[in-house]
This record gives sequence, C-alpha cells and structure tokens, in this order.
Amino acid sequence: MAKKLVIVESPTKARTVGRFLGRNYVVEASVGHIRDLPANRLGVDVEHDFTPRYVIPEKKKDVVKKLRSQVRDVDDVYLATDPDREGEAISWHLAETLNLKDARRVHRVEFHEITRDAIRRAFASPRAINMRLVEAQQARRILDRLVGYSLSPLLRRKISKRGLSAGRVQSVAVRLIVDREREIENFVAQEYWTIDVELSKLKEGSRTRSRSFVAKLIQIEGRKLELNDETAATGVVDGLKRSSFVVVDVRQRDVSRHPSAPFTTSTLQQEASRKLGFSAKRTMAVAQQLYEGVSLKGEGNVGLITYMRTDSTNVAASAQSEALEYVKRVYGQEYVPEPPNVYRTKAKGAQEAHEAIRPTSIERTPDAIKGELSQDQLRLYRLIWQRMLASQMESAVYDSVTVDVAAGPASGDRPYLLRATGSTVKFKGFTAVYTEGHDDGDEDDQEKQHPLPKLDVGEALKLHDVRPEQHFTQPPPRYTDATLVKTLEENGVGRPSTYAPTLSTIQERGYVERSGRQLRPTELGKLVTDLLAEHFPDVIDVSFTADMEEKLDEIANDGVPWVGVLSAFYGPFEETLRQADEQMPSVSIAPELAGENCDKCGHPMLIKFGRFGKFIACSNYPACRNTKSFVVKVGVRCPSCHEGELVEKRTRRGRLFFSCSQYPTCEFALWQRPLSTPCPKCGGLLVEAGRNEARCHECGETVSRDSLPSEGIAAAATN
Repeated sequence: MAKKLVIVESPTKARTVGRFLGRNYVVEASVGHIRDLPANRLGVDVEHDFTPRYVIPEKKKDVVKKLRSQVRDVDDVYLATDPDREGEAISWHLAETLNLKDARRVHRVEFHEITRDAIRRAFASPRAINMRLVEAQQARRILDRLVGYSLSPLLRRKISKRGLSAGRVQSVAVRLIVDREREIENFVAQEYWTIDVELSKLKEGSRTRSRSFVAKLIQIEGRKLELNDETAATGVVDGLKRSSFVVVDVRQRDVSRHPSAPFTTSTLQQEASRKLGFSAKRTMAVAQQLYEGVSLKGEGNVGLITYMRTDSTNVAASAQSEALEYVKRVYGQEYVPEPPNVYRTKAKGAQEAHEAIRPTSIERTPDAIKGELSQDQLRLYRLIWQRMLASQMESAVYDSVTVDVAAGPASGDRPYLLRATGSTVKFKGFTAVYTEGHDDGDEDDQEKQHPLPKLDVGEALKLHDVRPEQHFTQPPPRYTDATLVKTLEENGVGRPSTYAPTLSTIQERGYVERSGRQLRPTELGKLVTDLLAEHFPDVIDVSFTADMEEKLDEIANDGVPWVGVLSAFYGPFEETLRQADEQMPSVSIAPELAGENCDKCGHPMLIKFGRFGKFIACSNYPACRNTKSFVVKVGVRCPSCHEGELVEKRTRRGRLFFSCSQYPTCEFALWQRPLSTPCPKCGGLLVEAGRNEARCHECGETVSRDSLPSEGIAAAATN
C-alpha cells in the first residue's frame, strides 16, 4: 500500500499525531512557516495589487528540501496544520512551495484536539484549503508589514535610536499603557470618610452582649453620605454615639452566582496572570506543550487540551456529556444543571465553529497525572480542567440578607440610616470546584461571607463602637497582562494569536517595563507614543484598529476582496507618512546615567537597552567595553545577612526570583516578591502570598495586603 505523508508544524505534534495513524503514514514537521516575506526588505509590490514576494528563509531550506523529497515518494499529502488562519496559511504555503498542484492528492485535515477520535474524524473527512482564511491571514501579514516597514525606519531617523519599531497592534497597546500612566500622574486624590458602626442584638431579659455585626452609615437626613474632612466626620460620630438604633427593614433573598464559560485564549491569559502570575507569553508556551502532547505512562504522547488559540466558548457535545457524567458521579445529581449550560462568545468576530480551551478528557484529572507534568504544566492544566468542569455545574446559591437600621435620639426623628449586608452559602454549586479570580478593585462581595444574626423590624439594637475611617480616592490601577489583554479584546484590537507576542514585543523594544505584575511605560515609550499620536492618529487609535480587524474578518467570513481592503488603508496612510516625514521633529534622547562610574576607566556608566533587556555600559565605549548586569533592587534589606539588599534575578528559563546582592557570600533567595513593611507579629520579612495577602517568611503569619500602608509593597529601584 502506498505511503501517505502528513505535515504538521512541530516535532512534538508530529510524534503525538503519529501515534494515532497507521504504518502507511509518515508524519513530518514543517517547524512553523516554511516561507514568509523577506526580513531585509518590504517584500510587497504596492504598485501591483500588493503582491507579496515570499522567500524561503535560509534556516528552512533543509526542511523544504526534505519535504520535497518525501512528496515525490507518496500518493497523498495531508496538511494537518493548526485550525486557524495562521495554520491555514501554513498549509497553503506548503502546497505552493512543494508544488502540490494536483488537488486529488492534497488533503487539508483539521482537528481541535490531538486525540485518536479527533484525528480519525479529521482524516475521514478531509477538505480543500480555505482560501478565504488564507487571504485574511495574508492581508493581515501585508498590512502589518506596510505599517511596520514604514513607521519603524521613520522613528529611527527621527529619534536616532536603534531597535525602534511600530505596529498596528503593539502601538495601540503602548498607547493604552501610556494614557493610563498619565491618568495616574494627573490624578488628584480627594479625601473622604466612612463610618462603620458595630451593633448587636439585645438578648431577652438581659443587657449582655451577643454576637456583633457591622453596619455602614449610608445616609444622613435622606441624603447620600458625603463626609470630606475630619471635622464633619467627628460631628457625625458624636451624633451616632448619642443615638439609639432600631431595625427598620429586613430584606432576604436567594442570590445565584453563575459559573464562567470555559477558557478562550484571552480569558486563559487573564486568569493565568491573576492566579498563577504567568505572563501571556509563558501561558501560551505551556498551553502549546499541553496541546501538542505530553508523554504519559502507558499512553505515550497525549494531547491534554484542545487548541489554545481560540475566541470561542463552544464545547463539543461529547465533551459536555463526559463532564456532566463526571459531575453527577463525583458531586451528585444536584450539581448537574438542567438544562446543561450553554455559553455564547462575547468577543467581536469570534469564530463560533471553534471550541473553547478544555481538557481532551475530563476523566484525566490533574491529580492522576501530576507526577508526569512539569510544575508549570500541572498548574495550567489544573486551571483549565477546573474551569471546564465548573462551567458544566449548577450555579452557586447564597442566602443574602440586607438590614437597614435607623439611628437618632430615642424620641423624635432618626436622621441616620445604616445598612448591613450578610450572606451565607446555601448551595456551593460550581464553587465546590473553582472560583474566578478578580482584578484589582473588582472584588466579588459574595466571596466575603459574613452572616448576620436574625433580626426583626422594630428591634432595638445595642451600640458597641463607632469607627470613622479616612480614605482618599485612588487613581486607576496600572495595566497588568490580564487587564491589558482584557481591554484589547473588549475593544476588538488584535486576535487570540496576537496578545502574547504583542506583550513581549513592547517590552523587548523598551517601551514598557514590568514592575511586579504592573506594566509601566518608559520615557521612550511615552516619546514614541506622543510622536505617533500627533502624526499618525489613526494608526494608534483603538477604534480605527478595531475597524481594521473587522475588515480582516470580512475577508475570512464573507469573501471581501483583500486587495480592496489594503488599497483603502494604504492610500491615506501613504499621504500621512509623506507629511510626517516632513513635519515630524528630530528628537535626541539623553542617555540615562546609572549613578556610578566605571571601575576600569572611571567614566560614568550608562543604562542601555539591548536585545535581552537593560544593561549597564561604560560611556567611554568603544575605548572601554566594560558592561555589567542591570540590577533591580526591591527596597528590602536581606533578612539573612542584614548587609545586602534583595534584588530581582531570573533563572535561565526566565523565571523571576529574589536574592541577596551579596551573593555568593550570602545565598539567601526566595520566589515570592518581598514587601518593605515588616510582619506586624514578629517584625520579620513579609512576602506576597496572593493578590490580597502577605505571609511572613519567618513566622508564617498571614495578613491582608489591604491592612498594610501604601508603601508596604517594595518599590523597585536600580543601581
């Protein structure tokens, strides 16, 4: 029987797919794209319908040579690249490069998970290459090339700095971060006060204290509480201390909380950032490993999750049935929703035919395979597994109680209105498995359960304490990986495949720095953004970029001619480019001093930005080539030697950790970010232990981050 050639992208995927095909199949990897636009020139014939000039990169010539040789020895070629536009384009490039002109021997197969059943179904019903998807990908690639190869040289000429670049999505992302930073810089804090009152029931025939609860003052004489200074707050406190308190309303109701949909690329990156501290790049790298296959005992290479680049929340009927059976068996029938949960994708232009990110089998539990996964693989797989299972479970139900309390003189009107809320879990539902993380300032009150005592309308209450508290309004939080990806998705900027590369690029270019999990713009990022905003307002406008994404979707979904889409963009863009070349001022950037002199020649040391980030180099270059690592101090003294400072470092694989600056004399190191505020119990070193908690490295005490002063989080400094 004649051999059949199957081509996938990666060697790992080739090994996994090869396990499920017979001996008549030979599975090879293209190792990504085998041809692309040239790296050293535009590669697009603008004058002739934007015709691309594709080339085979030097490093791919051996791959192409091997594939061409194998194509000659087989009757059928199956192109099994990824199930998205990029994968479709890779299949088309393979067909073109390998001269696969006979449609009868070329088969495109598509599967969203690498399992025996999925591959069997795909090979049983091959199809032709979808040219609409290919043209949409080609239009995006050419569009990005036109923007990047026009703006990047312009920026380098005007700013006289190597390594500058601009792009349709990356420049919008930087602008969002710059605009947010300026909101923070221009923010003027406003003082305000809140007043909590501790109350309790009066027990029958006794004045002894029962279990107390806290009510918050919300109104004075029918008007919303507004206390803007200590004097006003003190007057209200005095009035409350002289008041009697009585229950005037009790409202009790059941509140349902519904599970979140299974993961899309965007929501996976957001949740992995919140719960695991993963960057978008790290999340996608680990997800790729889980999708392409992990070696399990007795099974060989197995794909553990479905395709990880998707904007759909759909779930295959078979996967849903399996999850519902698991829920029924492990948790009971009451945890099975009736009817089953169905989710609709909210992202603009989502491809509903695709599936959400889910385990290929819910029966393959994280605990069952934890010994065969790396730490990162296990943590991400557990997150995906829990999210999928929870999405197929019944809603959680809370018994919510709201009590209004009036306060004032024992006789006469009561001008103060206070409110207390409490909730208890009535039915755990999906929270027995999983609860979604939250961004700063976006807490869920249901997670703060605090039951109230049984209270009746007209019941008198006993006052225990009046607690005024001063606050200041807070500026909007800086973006994190999670919140930036969320904002880009909500505004229709970029697509699942672009989020992680965009976040990496804007940091590699030196436009954005990471401080803990926060993203801060550099002075260079602000400068480039200002120049682009003035001379190319459309290119870095959120709505303009989103509209262009919709036009690319129309090419893929409706067959809109791609050349027309590019023509409509390029005409105005070319004129804007010409004007900017004439009008954009030349700007010089003064080198940033490192605050120390070279220990070899005595000249000042400068902070520079290279391929692998910041480093410190002598200003007397090239006469002196002395360089050293750029050290980020976190403002905390080493708790071991008490002489060095804790500094940021990274492992060879890029994982962040913190160690003593006196290494190797002092070998103290830890993974968690240190906090500058000492432990309130023993005075030891506090470290991050979650988004809202800190833990003492010495005594193990856990404290709320909210209870720490604002300077409690160690601020990064440099030497």
